[in-house]
Amino acid sequence: MTSAHRTLATIRRAYRALLVLPLAILGGCSAESMTRSFGYLAGPAADPKVAEFAPGRILALPLPADFGRTVEAAQMLSARYDGQTFLFEGRIGITPQRLVLVGVDAMGRRAMTATWDGRSLSIESAPWLPAGVRPGSMLADIVILYWPEAAVRRALAPTGCQLFMAAKTREVRCGNDTVLTAKYDWPAGAKWNGTLHYSNLAWRYEIEAQSKEISP
Repeated sequence: MTSAHRTLATIRRAYRALLVLPLAILGGCSAESMTRSFGYLAGPAADPKVAEFAPGRILALPLPADFGRTVEAAQMLSARYDGQTFLFEGRIGITPQRLVLVGVDAMGRRAMTATWDGRSLSIESAPWLPAGVRPGSMLADIVILYWPEAAVRRALAPTGCQLFMAAKTREVRCGNDTVLTAKYDWPAGAKWNGTLHYSNLAWRYEIEAQSKEISP
């Protein structure tokens, strides 16, 4: 078995295990110092209700309740950035009170946690996470990709960017620039069971996610 096959097998075993772990446990995993912040504005003047989905493009995050239902999903993720590929597990939890994104690598180390509760956005990332993998931007991507069309359009309106949709695709354009494209395996409104592929062209990363929505 090659090293690549061993890594993939490890990822798949972790993915199957992730399906049965409550998000509350994952969110409380111990981690190395997780102090670097990416994809959101930091500093005393930072607005805790926004995330940067492209350089200089700030998304006014809609409320978690605007999603319209409760979701818990596990994802096996392949992220490509700067000629490198990073494999990790993702867990997304959405309730009317909060949105939580957790990423765990193949060795079980927590890579990142992003939490949005409608009042403030909290981002933590492990020191070994590549700078090009931006948890804050990934959370903004999730909102753009999954939230209802009306909520996404309202969030994008102040940026001057527009959302374009078809049955299983979404695209965000800012003027003449396409900054995000996505394709889904599942129809709009269905459970997130299938493959999502999206490209954040502004930050120059691609993510392919094999998703499995877990029934409450």
